[in-house]
Amino acid sequence: MKKVKVGLVQMSCTKDKQENLDKAIAKVREAAAKGAQIVCLQELFTSLYFCDVEDYDNFDLAEAIPGPSTDALQVVAKELGVVIIASLFEKRAEGLYHNTTAVLDADGSYLGKYRKMHIPDDPAFYEKFYFTPGDLGYKVFETKFAKIGILICWDQWYPEASRITALMGADIMFYPTAIGWATDQDEETNQDQYNAWQTIQRSHAVANGVPVVSVNRVGFEQDGAMKFWGGSFATNGQGKLLYLASHDLEETEVVELDLSESDFFRKHWPFLRDRRIDSYQPITKRYIDGD
Repeated sequence: MKKVKVGLVQMSCTKDKQENLDKAIAKVREAAAKGAQIVCLQELFTSLYFCDVEDYDNFDLAEAIPGPSTDALQVVAKELGVVIIASLFEKRAEGLYHNTTAVLDADGSYLGKYRKMHIPDDPAFYEKFYFTPGDLGYKVFETKFAKIGILICWDQWYPEASRITALMGADIMFYPTAIGWATDQDEETNQDQYNAWQTIQRSHAVANGVPVVSVNRVGFEQDGAMKFWGGSFATNGQGKLLYLASHDLEETEVVELDLSESDFFRKHWPFLRDRRIDSYQPITKRYIDGD
């Protein structure tokens, strides 16, 4: 029986990049003190969610990966003996940027990075202005405690991404994310949106038989026009909620995942064994209409 304790850090952010990094490090320490072995930070945790506007000055928030933030977090990971999942704004080259998550192992080593594959372009989420789509493919990382798969925010909506990550051997799928409600929406719309967001991710757990951990930011941003809805959660491989955060508060929670359950779930609900891979070729088409 293999059990792993994962830490979810749900926090609000400010305009001060160093302040946010220091706060995140303090939260990692808090999670480690509660027994966490793997700690996941939310998407773009060193800044406000800046993609609400198309502003060239925001490119100044980007940094190399590895770089200053990963350097600081590697020291913490080694000191505490924890794996850290760190979502950052990557400057790859002059004029070339990605939404990227770095993975730091429990000995402080840099294991690599995943670049967000699916990039949104919605009102207040103008990510295509800033981010080049990922070109590293889907990734899993062999950490001290588990083989983990990383996907980022908009990736959450795509079963193809979670399926490929699971087929690569991920024991756990982590989703750093930043999503919220426009504050002029009605409450029914808010709840419908949140329920859709949570449901699609829980379905990835069920379809693949692996735990899913989703970590979202919280707080009002965009001059009060956006309330990031928090609601971070962890499920087992059958989609059962093991932890659900509030919509309003900063929370640092540690959840124990029993990775041996995946074999049980996959034996009794043999979705992987029953896959008709010989019939899936049309999935590579944009739309099946003969063109």
